[in-house]
Amino acid sequence: MRLTTEGLFIKISGVTTEEDALFAIGLGASAVGFDFALGPSQISVSAVHDIVRRLPQGAVSVGVFRQELPQRVVEIANTLGLTAVQIDGPASADDLSYISERVNTVLRTVPAGTTHLALTHGVDYLVLPDAEDPASLGDALDLIGGAGPRVPTIVAGGLTGANVIEVVQRFGVYGVDVRSGVESSPGTKDPVLLGEFIANARWAFEHSYVERHFDEWTI
Repeated sequence: MRLTTEGLFIKISGVTTEEDALFAIGLGASAVGFDFALGPSQISVSAVHDIVRRLPQGAVSVGVFRQELPQRVVEIANTLGLTAVQIDGPASADDLSYISERVNTVLRTVPAGTTHLALTHGVDYLVLPDAEDPASLGDALDLIGGAGPRVPTIVAGGLTGANVIEVVQRFGVYGVDVRSGVESSPGTKDPVLLGEFIANARWAFEHSYVERHFDEWTI
């Protein structure tokens, strides 16, 4: 199922505290992402349970999973009432289909080396690149530039408040997703960087050089 957010979709990933989640949404972010996989931004299911219930109506909550059993993904998503799940890392077609049949919305991180963007196995949105470096971001933008308008994509790794303007203005992406680019330390969001990123992304959307096809992407 496609999301019903208006304008540019702005996701803040790696959120580990209620304060960061509420602050991001208050600044104008569309969504906050919670990492359940092992890493510096990992957060417990119980902590996310408390945060999700404090989010304002309309805020999108995304559980991010990597190499997790599909049954566990579905269990966590539905128990917490998450708006969507994001599947990173290796995932079979059967796993993606199983998840998509049992949760509202599925975001899929595009594996490195992909040469063609297409929605398959119940996936609603593609997220790329799957790395936090400028080279991967550049390759991802080249791939997005060659994709058709009916493939809703979210640009992720390597974004900052400085480069998000050019990305949003030049590419007809559905949304942007930032993690380390707004952090003072792993798992801790910097209020100034966070505010700059969201403001720049929204400004770039309003002053875009490309057409977007949101009417074709939502149901």
